[in-house]
Amino acid sequence: MAKLLMEGKRGLIMGLANDKSIAWGIAQALNEQGAQLAISYQNEALEKRVQPLAAQLDKEPLLIKCDVSDSESMVSCFKELEAKWGKIDFLVHAIAFSDRNQLRGRTIDTTKDNFKMTMEISCYSFLEACKYASPLMNEGGAIVTLTYMGSERVLPNYNIMGVAKAALEASVRYAAMDMGEQGVRVNAVSAGPIKTLAASGIGDFRKMLHWNALNSALERNITPEEVGMVVTGLLSDCGAGVTGEVIHVDCGYHIQGMLRMKNIKEDVEVLTEGM
Repeated sequence: MAKLLMEGKRGLIMGLANDKSIAWGIAQALNEQGAQLAISYQNEALEKRVQPLAAQLDKEPLLIKCDVSDSESMVSCFKELEAKWGKIDFLVHAIAFSDRNQLRGRTIDTTKDNFKMTMEISCYSFLEACKYASPLMNEGGAIVTLTYMGSERVLPNYNIMGVAKAALEASVRYAAMDMGEQGVRVNAVSAGPIKTLAASGIGDFRKMLHWNALNSALERNITPEEVGMVVTGLLSDCGAGVTGEVIHVDCGYHIQGMLRMKNIKEDVEVLTEGM
């Protein structure tokens, strides 16, 4: 029987909120490949959401409280992880947040408080997680965070989150250099739009989903399971030579220079719906 990709490997997933989240797709893929998981949750309300998901995994995961906006909580999370396991092999960072009311209108109207909060939760938490994970990581370990194409191009209603994701991708490159010295790889996966609870805060998201399906190379949208398989590959020995990269998992949407002409009538209908 062939060895599973993640057999004997342990790691932490940060940002699993519900069964529609990309993080759950990642957790399922890692579970199927034999990984032992730890899952962090922000508060008691989210713990109640995570518990039934954890019960579906083959190996009982560790559930650890961690509020990334509180550095003491971050320290406590990784100390608990060290006390329980000693070392880890991977870390998945799937956390981002901004005031949904400020993801409409003009990006330049974002308040200073929302800018700081968005950057702290969506970007700095990644760097801080890398810092505290660093002494726990086995050589050959890997870290993956999640980003989106709004970091590269202007997309409606993504606004300051696009700025935060651009900073996150730059952080991946710098963290890859820092942690490469200890044999740890750091990458990001730029996932296409998926109907998640987090995405519901983006205005006209349904139109965005339809537009992507019409104009991507594969003429469809991705699934959380597909993102999970790519992340698992990066965290496994299959990704041993890959670090500092942003891997697009979006059915090829990011390669398009213009809309598909054969779908132009439907494209126009999507854009003008409700107008």
